[in-house]
Amino acid sequence: MLARLLAALLLSLVVVGTGARAGSETDRPAIEAVIAAQIDAFRADDEATAYGFAAPTIKQIFPTATVFMDMVRKGYPQVYRPRSYRFGALVQDPQGRPVLRVTIVGPDGRTYEAVYTMEHQPDGTWKINGCTIVQVPGVDA
Repeated sequence: MLARLLAALLLSLVVVGTGARAGSETDRPAIEAVIAAQIDAFRADDEATAYGFAAPTIKQIFPTATVFMDMVRKGYPQVYRPRSYRFGALVQDPQGRPVLRVTIVGPDGRTYEAVYTMEHQPDGTWKINGCTIVQVPGVDA
């Protein structure tokens, strides 16, 4: 339990000044593609590909693809093995970073909201800088 709490806390870190750029609706297709590709990599147990979508800050916290994947398997089964998912609102966090809300039906059949914080990279790509998952009360598949 403590490990899961620590992983959630670390993934929710606010990193001011690193790649902060507000996303707009024109960025939505690229942001959705990154999240979908990472979920596909999780489903395929493709550690290297899944890890490749993590922002540099996440890679500092989880220094190898194996360590990252272990954390996801244990603490984030909803994104590791979702039954289904659909993209929701693209908003900005208080630091102006894009946040995409994703409704996920987890492997347990329960509905969750995954809140992905994105980070724009110097090369123009988007990386995932954190994911917070909350169960949606009263809504199950």
